[in-house]
Amino acid sequence: MPPVDFDDNAVLDSSQVDDRRRLGGMGGGGLALGGTGVVGLVIFLAIQLLGGGVDVRNGYDGQLDLGPRAGQTADPALAQSCRTGADADQRQDCRVLAVVNSVQSYWSQTIDGYRKAPTTLFSGQVSTGCGGATAAVGPFYCPADQRVYIDLDFFNELETRFGARGGPFAEAYVVAHEYGHHAQHLQGGDANVRPGETGPQSGSVRLELQADCYAGVWANHAEDSGLITELTPDDIAVGLDAAAAVGDDRIQEAATGRVSPEGWTHGSAEQRQRWFTTGYHSGDPADCNTFSATTL
Repeated sequence: MPPVDFDDNAVLDSSQVDDRRRLGGMGGGGLALGGTGVVGLVIFLAIQLLGGGVDVRNGYDGQLDLGPRAGQTADPALAQSCRTGADADQRQDCRVLAVVNSVQSYWSQTIDGYRKAPTTLFSGQVSTGCGGATAAVGPFYCPADQRVYIDLDFFNELETRFGARGGPFAEAYVVAHEYGHHAQHLQGGDANVRPGETGPQSGSVRLELQADCYAGVWANHAEDSGLITELTPDDIAVGLDAAAAVGDDRIQEAATGRVSPEGWTHGSAEQRQRWFTTGYHSGDPADCNTFSATTL
Protein backbone atom coordinates (compact mmCIF):
# COMPACT_ATOMS: atom_id res chain seq x y z
CA MET A 1 0.00 0.00 0.00
CA PRO A 2 1.45 3.40 -0.93
CA PRO A 3 2.39 5.52 2.07
CA VAL A 4 1.58 9.15 2.71
CA ASP A 5 4.99 10.70 3.24
CA PHE A 6 5.20 12.88 6.35
CA ASP A 7 8.03 15.29 7.12
CA ASP A 8 10.12 13.45 9.70
CA ASN A 9 10.92 16.69 11.53
CA ALA A 10 7.37 18.07 11.65
CA VAL A 11 6.08 18.55 15.20
CA LEU A 12 2.65 17.04 15.88
CA ASP A 13 0.03 18.79 18.01
CA SER A 14 -1.40 16.00 20.16
CA SER A 15 -3.90 18.37 21.82
CA GLN A 16 -6.12 17.95 18.74
CA VAL A 17 -6.69 14.23 19.40
CA ASP A 18 -8.31 12.84 22.53
CA ASP A 19 -7.37 9.17 22.98
CA ARG A 20 -9.99 7.18 24.91
CA ARG A 21 -9.27 3.74 23.48
CA ARG A 22 -8.37 2.26 26.86
CA LEU A 23 -11.02 4.11 28.83
CA GLY A 24 -14.35 2.85 27.42
CA GLY A 25 -17.61 4.39 28.58
CA MET A 26 -20.89 4.92 26.77
CA GLY A 27 -23.80 7.25 27.27
CA GLY A 28 -27.40 6.42 26.54
CA GLY A 29 -29.65 6.91 23.55
CA GLY A 30 -28.72 8.97 20.54
CA LEU A 31 -26.41 7.07 18.24
CA ALA A 32 -26.51 3.74 20.06
CA LEU A 33 -27.08 0.86 17.63
CA GLY A 34 -30.45 -0.82 18.09
CA GLY A 35 -30.03 -4.08 16.14
CA THR A 36 -27.22 -6.59 16.41
CA GLY A 37 -27.80 -8.87 13.40
CA VAL A 38 -25.26 -8.92 10.60
CA VAL A 39 -27.77 -7.75 7.96
CA GLY A 40 -29.11 -5.07 10.27
CA LEU A 41 -25.58 -3.90 10.95
CA VAL A 42 -24.78 -3.50 7.27
CA ILE A 43 -28.03 -1.64 6.61
CA PHE A 44 -27.30 0.62 9.58
CA LEU A 45 -23.86 1.33 8.17
CA ALA A 46 -25.43 2.06 4.80
CA ILE A 47 -27.45 4.80 6.49
CA GLN A 48 -24.82 6.20 8.85
CA LEU A 49 -21.40 5.44 7.39
CA LEU A 50 -18.89 8.28 7.39
CA GLY A 51 -20.88 10.56 9.63
CA GLY A 52 -23.20 13.48 9.16
CA GLY A 53 -26.37 11.38 8.94
CA VAL A 54 -29.60 12.73 10.35
CA ASP A 55 -29.31 10.76 13.59
CA VAL A 56 -25.91 12.29 14.22
CA ARG A 57 -27.33 15.78 13.97
CA ASN A 58 -30.39 15.17 16.14
CA GLY A 59 -30.20 16.68 19.58
CA TYR A 60 -27.80 19.50 18.74
CA ASP A 61 -28.19 22.10 21.47
CA GLY A 62 -25.67 24.67 20.28
CA GLN A 63 -23.34 24.08 23.21
CA LEU A 64 -19.62 23.71 22.52
CA ASP A 65 -17.80 21.11 24.60
CA LEU A 66 -14.10 20.69 23.94
CA GLY A 67 -13.39 18.58 27.02
CA PRO A 68 -13.89 14.86 27.61
CA ARG A 69 -17.37 13.65 28.37
CA ALA A 70 -18.42 13.38 32.01
CA GLY A 71 -16.24 10.97 33.97
CA GLN A 72 -13.67 10.58 31.18
CA THR A 73 -10.14 11.84 30.76
CA ALA A 74 -7.82 11.52 27.81
CA ASP A 75 -5.05 8.92 27.80
CA PRO A 76 -1.70 10.81 27.75
CA ALA A 77 0.09 7.96 25.95
CA LEU A 78 -0.65 9.38 22.50
CA ALA A 79 1.17 12.62 23.30
CA GLN A 80 4.17 10.63 24.46
CA SER A 81 4.25 8.34 21.42
CA CYS A 82 3.28 10.72 18.62
CA ARG A 83 5.65 13.66 18.58
CA THR A 84 6.92 14.04 15.01
CA GLY A 85 6.20 13.19 11.41
CA ALA A 86 8.62 10.29 11.77
CA ASP A 87 6.21 8.77 14.30
CA ALA A 88 3.34 9.29 11.83
CA ASP A 89 5.28 7.29 9.24
CA GLN A 90 5.42 4.36 11.68
CA ARG A 91 2.13 4.29 13.62
CA GLN A 92 -1.50 4.46 12.53
CA ASP A 93 -2.68 6.55 15.49
CA CYS A 94 0.15 9.03 14.96
CA ARG A 95 -0.73 9.13 11.27
CA VAL A 96 -4.34 10.00 12.06
CA LEU A 97 -3.09 12.72 14.41
CA ALA A 98 -0.86 14.14 11.67
CA VAL A 99 -3.74 14.20 9.19
CA VAL A 100 -5.99 15.91 11.75
CA ASN A 101 -3.29 18.55 12.24
CA SER A 102 -2.95 19.03 8.48
CA VAL A 103 -6.67 19.25 7.78
CA GLN A 104 -7.24 21.74 10.57
CA SER A 105 -4.27 23.81 9.45
CA TYR A 106 -5.99 24.18 6.08
CA TRP A 107 -9.43 25.05 7.42
CA SER A 108 -7.96 27.47 9.98
CA GLN A 109 -6.57 29.48 7.08
CA THR A 110 -9.74 29.19 5.01
CA ILE A 111 -12.68 29.86 7.34
CA ASP A 112 -12.73 33.11 9.32
CA GLY A 113 -13.06 32.34 13.02
CA TYR A 114 -12.47 28.63 12.49
CA ARG A 115 -12.78 26.63 15.74
CA LYS A 116 -10.62 23.55 15.95
CA ALA A 117 -12.52 20.33 16.55
CA PRO A 118 -10.87 17.50 18.49
CA THR A 119 -10.86 13.96 17.17
CA THR A 120 -11.69 11.30 19.75
CA LEU A 121 -10.16 7.87 19.23
CA PHE A 122 -12.25 5.19 20.92
CA SER A 123 -12.58 1.44 21.00
CA GLY A 124 -15.92 -0.35 20.86
CA GLN A 125 -18.19 2.32 22.29
CA VAL A 126 -18.10 5.92 23.40
CA SER A 127 -20.19 8.62 25.06
CA THR A 128 -20.72 11.67 22.85
CA GLY A 129 -22.64 14.90 22.82
CA CYS A 130 -24.99 13.18 20.36
CA GLY A 131 -25.56 10.19 22.65
CA GLY A 132 -23.90 6.82 23.04
CA ALA A 133 -22.23 5.34 19.96
CA THR A 134 -20.75 1.98 19.06
CA ALA A 135 -18.00 1.28 16.57
CA ALA A 136 -20.71 -0.03 14.21
CA VAL A 137 -21.68 3.56 13.43
CA GLY A 138 -18.36 4.10 11.69
CA PRO A 139 -16.42 7.38 11.90
CA PHE A 140 -18.72 10.35 12.47
CA TYR A 141 -18.88 14.02 13.34
CA CYS A 142 -21.08 15.16 16.21
CA PRO A 143 -22.14 18.83 15.98
CA ALA A 144 -23.38 18.91 19.58
CA ASP A 145 -19.83 18.74 20.95
CA GLN A 146 -18.08 19.57 17.66
CA ARG A 147 -15.91 16.46 17.69
CA VAL A 148 -14.92 13.76 15.23
CA TYR A 149 -15.14 10.18 16.56
CA ILE A 150 -13.11 7.30 15.11
CA ASP A 151 -12.60 3.69 16.12
CA LEU A 152 -9.39 2.78 14.30
CA ASP A 153 -10.69 -0.76 13.73
CA PHE A 154 -12.96 0.77 11.09
CA PHE A 155 -10.00 1.06 8.75
CA ASN A 156 -9.63 -2.72 8.82
CA GLU A 157 -13.36 -2.99 8.10
CA LEU A 158 -12.91 -0.65 5.16
CA GLU A 159 -10.73 -3.32 3.56
CA THR A 160 -12.24 -6.57 4.81
CA ARG A 161 -15.95 -5.70 4.75
CA PHE A 162 -16.19 -3.01 2.11
CA GLY A 163 -13.43 -4.16 -0.24
CA ALA A 164 -11.35 -0.98 -0.34
CA ARG A 165 -7.61 -1.17 -0.98
CA GLY A 166 -7.05 0.63 2.29
CA GLY A 167 -3.83 2.26 3.37
CA PRO A 168 -2.71 5.62 4.72
CA PHE A 169 -4.51 7.85 2.25
CA ALA A 170 -7.75 5.89 2.58
CA GLU A 171 -7.53 6.78 6.28
CA ALA A 172 -6.71 10.39 5.41
CA TYR A 173 -9.76 10.59 3.13
CA VAL A 174 -12.03 9.46 5.97
CA VAL A 175 -10.53 11.99 8.41
CA ALA A 176 -10.75 14.81 5.86
CA HIS A 177 -14.37 13.91 5.08
CA GLU A 178 -15.33 14.19 8.74
CA TYR A 179 -13.64 17.55 9.07
CA GLY A 180 -15.55 18.57 5.97
CA HIS A 181 -18.65 18.12 8.12
CA HIS A 182 -17.14 20.38 10.77
CA ALA A 183 -16.48 23.04 8.13
CA GLN A 184 -20.08 22.68 6.96
CA HIS A 185 -21.38 23.02 10.50
CA LEU A 186 -19.38 26.17 11.20
CA GLN A 187 -20.79 27.70 8.02
CA GLY A 188 -24.36 26.53 8.65
CA GLY A 189 -24.46 24.10 5.74
CA ASP A 190 -25.98 21.26 7.76
CA ALA A 191 -29.07 23.42 8.32
CA ASN A 192 -30.00 22.68 4.69
CA VAL A 193 -30.79 19.05 5.50
CA ARG A 194 -34.25 17.92 6.59
CA PRO A 195 -34.25 15.04 9.11
CA GLY A 196 -35.18 11.72 7.55
CA GLU A 197 -34.79 12.90 3.96
CA THR A 198 -33.29 10.31 1.61
CA GLY A 199 -32.88 9.82 -2.11
CA PRO A 200 -30.31 10.64 -4.80
CA GLN A 201 -31.16 14.37 -4.79
CA SER A 202 -31.73 14.67 -1.03
CA GLY A 203 -30.14 17.19 1.27
CA SER A 204 -28.38 14.37 3.08
CA VAL A 205 -26.68 13.21 -0.13
CA ARG A 206 -25.75 16.78 -1.00
CA LEU A 207 -24.21 17.25 2.47
CA GLU A 208 -22.14 14.08 2.17
CA LEU A 209 -20.95 14.81 -1.36
CA GLN A 210 -19.91 18.29 -0.28
CA ALA A 211 -17.87 16.74 2.55
CA ASP A 212 -16.22 14.48 -0.05
CA CYS A 213 -15.47 17.53 -2.16
CA TYR A 214 -14.03 19.33 0.87
CA ALA A 215 -11.80 16.29 1.47
CA GLY A 216 -10.52 16.69 -2.07
CA VAL A 217 -9.91 20.40 -1.54
CA TRP A 218 -7.78 19.60 1.50
CA ALA A 219 -5.84 17.00 -0.50
CA ASN A 220 -5.04 19.72 -3.04
CA HIS A 221 -3.49 21.80 -0.24
CA ALA A 222 -2.17 18.96 1.95
CA GLU A 223 1.49 19.69 1.29
CA ASP A 224 1.04 23.36 2.29
CA SER A 225 0.80 22.51 6.00
CA GLY A 226 4.40 21.27 6.07
CA LEU A 227 3.32 18.00 7.66
CA ILE A 228 2.92 16.05 4.42
CA THR A 229 5.84 16.25 2.02
CA GLU A 230 4.20 14.69 -1.01
CA LEU A 231 0.94 13.14 -2.18
CA THR A 232 1.40 10.88 -5.19
CA PRO A 233 -1.15 9.96 -7.86
CA ASP A 234 -1.28 6.53 -6.25
CA ASP A 235 -2.24 8.13 -2.91
CA ILE A 236 -5.13 9.92 -4.61
CA ALA A 237 -6.17 6.69 -6.34
CA VAL A 238 -6.34 5.01 -2.94
CA GLY A 239 -8.58 7.81 -1.65
CA LEU A 240 -10.87 7.51 -4.67
CA ASP A 241 -11.06 3.75 -4.15
CA ALA A 242 -12.12 4.28 -0.52
CA ALA A 243 -14.74 6.82 -1.58
CA ALA A 244 -16.21 4.33 -4.05
CA ALA A 245 -16.19 1.50 -1.50
CA VAL A 246 -18.56 3.42 0.78
CA GLY A 247 -20.94 4.54 -1.95
CA ASP A 248 -24.59 3.84 -1.14
CA ASP A 249 -25.01 1.66 -4.22
CA ARG A 250 -22.00 -0.51 -3.35
CA ILE A 251 -23.14 -1.00 0.24
CA GLN A 252 -26.76 -1.67 -0.71
CA GLU A 253 -25.82 -4.22 -3.36
CA ALA A 254 -23.50 -6.05 -0.97
CA ALA A 255 -26.14 -6.06 1.77
CA THR A 256 -29.30 -6.83 -0.19
CA GLY A 257 -28.27 -7.73 -3.74
CA ARG A 258 -30.02 -4.71 -5.21
CA VAL A 259 -29.62 -0.95 -5.44
CA SER A 260 -32.40 1.34 -4.15
CA PRO A 261 -31.60 4.99 -4.91
CA GLU A 262 -34.63 6.18 -2.92
CA GLY A 263 -32.79 5.06 0.23
CA TRP A 264 -29.52 6.85 -0.51
CA THR A 265 -28.11 9.16 2.14
CA HIS A 266 -24.48 9.53 1.03
CA GLY A 267 -24.38 9.16 -2.74
CA SER A 268 -23.25 6.53 -5.19
CA ALA A 269 -19.67 5.33 -5.63
CA GLU A 270 -19.37 7.35 -8.85
CA GLN A 271 -20.75 10.51 -7.22
CA ARG A 272 -18.43 10.26 -4.24
CA GLN A 273 -15.40 9.83 -6.46
CA ARG A 274 -16.48 12.64 -8.78
CA TRP A 275 -17.01 15.18 -6.02
CA PHE A 276 -13.73 14.30 -4.32
CA THR A 277 -12.03 14.76 -7.69
CA THR A 278 -13.81 18.10 -8.19
CA GLY A 279 -12.40 19.39 -4.91
CA TYR A 280 -8.95 17.96 -5.56
CA HIS A 281 -8.60 19.48 -9.03
CA SER A 282 -10.06 22.84 -8.02
CA GLY A 283 -8.62 23.37 -4.55
CA ASP A 284 -11.44 25.87 -3.95
CA PRO A 285 -14.27 25.14 -1.47
CA ALA A 286 -16.53 27.44 -3.48
CA ASP A 287 -16.60 24.78 -6.19
CA CYS A 288 -18.12 22.30 -3.71
CA ASN A 289 -21.59 23.84 -3.55
CA THR A 290 -23.55 20.64 -4.02
CA PHE A 291 -26.67 22.35 -2.68
CA SER A 292 -26.96 24.49 -5.79
CA ALA A 293 -25.79 21.82 -8.24
CA THR A 294 -28.45 20.67 -10.70
CA THR A 295 -26.59 17.42 -11.34
CA LEU A 296 -25.04 15.43 -8.52
